[in-house]
Amino acid sequence: MTWYVRLWKFITLAHGAGGRETEELVENLIAAKVPPELRHVEGGTGLDAMDDSALIPLPDGRYLAVTVDSYTVKPLFFPGGDLGKLAASGTINDLLMAGARPVAALDAVIVEEGFPIEDFNKIIGSYIGVLEENKVALIGGDFKTMPKGQLDGMIISSTGIGIAEHPIVDRNIRPGDAIIVSGPLGDHGAAILAAQQAVGVDLGVESDVKPLTDLMLPLIEKHHDAIHGAGDPTRGGLAMLANDWARKTGTVIVLEEEKIPIRPQVKEYAEMLGVDPLSLASEGVAVLAVDPERAEEVLKEMHRLGYREASIVGKVYEARDPSHAGRVLLKSVTGGVRILEPPSGEIVPRIC
Repeated sequence: MTWYVRLWKFITLAHGAGGRETEELVENLIAAKVPPELRHVEGGTGLDAMDDSALIPLPDGRYLAVTVDSYTVKPLFFPGGDLGKLAASGTINDLLMAGARPVAALDAVIVEEGFPIEDFNKIIGSYIGVLEENKVALIGGDFKTMPKGQLDGMIISSTGIGIAEHPIVDRNIRPGDAIIVSGPLGDHGAAILAAQQAVGVDLGVESDVKPLTDLMLPLIEKHHDAIHGAGDPTRGGLAMLANDWARKTGTVIVLEEEKIPIRPQVKEYAEMLGVDPLSLASEGVAVLAVDPERAEEVLKEMHRLGYREASIVGKVYEARDPSHAGRVLLKSVTGGVRILEPPSGEIVPRIC
């Protein structure tokens, strides 16, 4: 019996929070059961890469990008969006982070018996509305109802299909790359956390949930050769994404706290609750690893596209000591340096 089976007798909320426990469960209890040759389609990527989307090579040299995610958020309607907007935006963004142009989606919806038709109509309307605005076809899906008490509200499982001419694969991140974020981090996580509190805290901050087509498609077209990695810092936030990248590439990533855009009220609220704001989810932010010689050019383009708070927040380094490979370091505003660990435990349950 392996260590993780001895340690875990039951699935916990932490296993679905997107942090260390999620990573360990997926790698040890799912991916490890799949033979290496079946973890991807020949010439593409899949479980071997653990990126936002899998890539399947096409005869014409392009790639079919495919992603799937199940969306469960509480409350279903939150400041800045709802479950439908979240599911559609997340699906589109996962394709964009692979360098793909989103073209189609399928949805599988499960609803609890007795769920209000009015709420269902609003949520599905939001989902389809986001797809329509981004010219993504809804080509199929499934619908099921669970008996009262066997499901809390509604879940949307959304599959996205895209076409990538120049795919972005995170394992291509290399020493020297600059880390760029497109805007303030943690808005979604803070908004959901506040909405879940019984005291009804008003942060004055809405979820940042939105599709990033207006940012990523121009960048992919003009700067695909300079972008070595891309991700949206959803569950686990920037802390989890940076640790994933460092681990995949065997590098050391250094982030500078004073350059990371976080709204003051988000930071204060997170710290009041004992949560690292860097582990809070964003649903409308891109994180890019960019060729250092092109980083300023890419940043200026992001500003021109309307992402005025985009910032270079760190750099990728070679791990000169093998024991340091896979680490993320955070330079604090006071000049100190600490290891930024991947988040663990129940960061914010039912967030996306």
